[in-house]
Amino acid sequence: MGQTHHGHIMQETAFATNRRSQRMFHRMKLQALGRSHAGKKFREVCETLVVNAHGGLLMLRHEVDTDEMLVLVNPETQEEQECRIVFTGESGNKGIRVGVEFLTPAPHFWGIDFEAPRQNRGMQEKTH
Repeated sequence: MGQTHHGHIMQETAFATNRRSQRMFHRMKLQALGRSHAGKKFREVCETLVVNAHGGLLMLRHEVDTDEMLVLVNPETQEEQECRIVFTGESGNKGIRVGVEFLTPAPHFWGIDFEAPRQNRGMQEKTH
């Protein structure tokens, strides 16, 4: 079951991959500041799709370049986090999927505790 956020149920699903931290589907509005593909500064409200302790995947309206920098601002905490664009997807009617990596790990930026034990059904890790 997902957690309630402003009256909406959000599904949080983890992927089994060899990533540094667990990924979760988590929709959240935040502000992005950066430079567009054309070199102009922009500030826009965007939305996350997937997050982890080291970054996330968001939808941006501005075209951006891989390896450029973005500053993300969490509207609830006003915390700012510098990140590097590591992936840009195809442009669609809702914008461009953009993968970002924090310059310094910020596991609490999204307001999620990635270290909390999760209920695993049938897939318990065995400790030796």
